[in-house]
Amino acid sequence: MHKVQVEILGLSASPSAGGAYALLLKEVFGVRRLPIIIGQYEAQSIALEMEGIKPPRPLTHDLLKSVIDNLGATINEIIINELRENTFYAKIKLEIATMTNEIDSRPSDAIALAVRTGAPLYVAEEVMKIAAFVPSSEDSDDEFNETAKPPSESGTKGPKKNLSETKLAQLQDLLREAIDKEDYERAAKLRDEINKLGGSTN
Repeated sequence: MHKVQVEILGLSASPSAGGAYALLLKEVFGVRRLPIIIGQYEAQSIALEMEGIKPPRPLTHDLLKSVIDNLGATINEIIINELRENTFYAKIKLEIATMTNEIDSRPSDAIALAVRTGAPLYVAEEVMKIAAFVPSSEDSDDEFNETAKPPSESGTKGPKKNLSETKLAQLQDLLREAIDKEDYERAAKLRDEINKLGGSTN
């Protein structure tokens, strides 16, 4: 399986997903972005660890890390390996003694463990091809982090565009919105339209 290393780029509230959060992953050696909708608890667990805030009592993911450490095991890597029926699946590669095991996991739980252990994050190339997008030149990573809005809600900037550029920008916004809603069938159609206009997607 060909896999792509990613890192966490941002975390924001996602009003379109009923109070859930959008976790944005960035390709380490590329430009593609992969948004994943996760629950509030998992988002909080990831954010607290990234900000170096230690709760008075260990959270579930802290407990799991303690159990792993006490067993003398090591998390080698996390891989988001599958997208099935609009749902992401992940595996935790765990090594104990000379044995290596793969444990099925939700991506949010796996990533919450990864930020605690420093384990590298990967996404299968097939998943990236289906669900990732390439940001337009107007998209700002800082804007994603600072405004706490998913990419589809970012405003446009700069001079007035001609009709073709305006249509392209609208299609890219719709593509990001479809990805945010995990409507990948619609996203694939929008990607084809963007490619016809000469825009950039994955």
